[in-house]
Amino acid sequence: MQKRQLGATGPVVSAIGLGCMGMSNAYGPADRDESIATVRAAVDAGVTLLDTGDFYGQGHNELLISEAIRGRRDEVLLSVKFGAMRDAEGAFLGFDGRPVAVANSLAYSLQRLGTDHVDVYRPARLDPDVPIEDTIGAIAEQVEKGHVRHIGLSEVGAETIRRAHAVHPIADLQIEYGLLERGVEKEILRTTRELGIGITAYGVLSRGLISATPLAISSGDWRGHTPRFQGDNLRHNAALVEKLGEIARDKGVTVAQLAIAWVAARGEDVVPLVGTSKRARLEEAIGAVDVTFTEQELREIDTVVPVGAAAGTRYPAQQMAMLDSER
Repeated sequence: MQKRQLGATGPVVSAIGLGCMGMSNAYGPADRDESIATVRAAVDAGVTLLDTGDFYGQGHNELLISEAIRGRRDEVLLSVKFGAMRDAEGAFLGFDGRPVAVANSLAYSLQRLGTDHVDVYRPARLDPDVPIEDTIGAIAEQVEKGHVRHIGLSEVGAETIRRAHAVHPIADLQIEYGLLERGVEKEILRTTRELGIGITAYGVLSRGLISATPLAISSGDWRGHTPRFQGDNLRHNAALVEKLGEIARDKGVTVAQLAIAWVAARGEDVVPLVGTSKRARLEEAIGAVDVTFTEQELREIDTVVPVGAAAGTRYPAQQMAMLDSER
């Protein structure tokens, strides 16, 4: 497995990471045994970066990961998001970035994960009522105590990145980045590179939209509420994926491998996070690590899927309004 460093001050991780959200029923029912087997297969294959959030399944995801890596904690780096509040039905209630919430959330994550430290700890979103300096300062205190190794950010804009980095070095920014979502290239990527901050890119497959098989959305799948997956938008986006599939077939790879490799090719400071709960999909994703492109191939991909080609926003309007990265 190839390696990459998360920013100038962050840890060295595998060239792709495993996003574990889908193992906690975010995209409909997930098989527990298969999810655990997928995490273990990833570690066996040299994938060292596991990404989770304490609100994925209201703690379910962290407990599942704890079981999957039992006896192998030293082989992985745990990236954990916190701060998103949910009710018993799973609805999001907002974000809490207060210093007291940092200490409280981390304590529960350490317990659920069965570990004494988190490798990268980050607020899931910017709390509009709490200065980012206060949130990062509170995480920095946990770094001093040894409970956190590195600090990350998620879905924040350039100004917030600079303010956070002035308090404590930021290892990486987690943000959606892929063939159908390139907003990070406007200003954010330039800022992270100036400051020596890495990128962990989620949504590289546009939440399953970029796939060789037609997307089936079950009743418990939150993607059904997302504009990008609705009506004419979905038909338009599926047509884009079909064109990408033609390029992938000519290259002898799957369309998913093409998309993952494209993100990895954006720079050595970018680590794609591949979200899956199935070993077969994991194996396909790992196969993308060695895929490279010629300049002509990259130009062809840009012609088929230019910046802004996707129809519909990546989140519903209410959630888009919460994204500091979109301001």
